[in-house]
Amino acid sequence: MTAAAPSLQGQALNGHNRISTQALTSLAKAAAAEALGVDTHDVRADWADDAGLLALSLVSPIRVPPLPAVVRDVGRVAAFGGSILDRTVAAKARIMSTVTALSGARLSRVDIRISGVKPIEGGRVL
Repeated sequence: MTAAAPSLQGQALNGHNRISTQALTSLAKAAAAEALGVDTHDVRADWADDAGLLALSLVSPIRVPPLPAVVRDVGRVAAFGGSILDRTVAAKARIMSTVTALSGARLSRVDIRISGVKPIEGGRVL
């Protein structure tokens, strides 16, 4: 016979929880990769202290439609989510929200530097 576990609702528990920098970095890279449409290994993430909050700095390429397709149909940019700037601004909000929701960490800001582009389909963009 097993005893039922005591209910911990409403009780304050002693101790503390910590999320390692490596775990936060992996989470930030995954959130950024999803928001920018690239692989996780393409994203670099660094953390800094910003008056007691965490500032996240990311360097990543961004997925884009191939240039010949955009030249043929300029509307493809809007269908893809807008300009690189528009998509990067939207990605900042999604990354901050995701990292905060999953880790509980309080971020002051997310800075993104786009290091290149990766076309969605096909080979090199000429």
